[in-house]
Amino acid sequence: MVTTVRLDEKTENELNQLVNTLHKKKSEIIREAIYFYAKNIKETKEERMRKAIVKSKDADFRLYKEFEDILDESLQR
Repeated sequence: MVTTVRLDEKTENELNQLVNTLHKKKSEIIREAIYFYAKNIKETKEERMRKAIVKSKDADFRLYKEFEDILDESLQR
C-alpha cells in the first residue's frame, strides 16, 4: 500500500539523518516508527488499566475490611 506523507523541514531532516545513520530506507524507518508508536500506546493503556484495577481492588478491600469490622462490633454487643 502506498501512502503519501507531508513532512515539515525539521522532521524531514530528522528522517534523513536516521536514513544515513541506520542505513535503512525511509519507508522502513517510518514503518518502524508507526509500529513503535502503536505498541507504546497499547502498552501505556494496558499499564494504566492494570494500575486502575489494583487501585480499585485496594479500595474494595478497604471497604470490605471496614464492613467486616462493623459486623464484628455489632455481633459482639
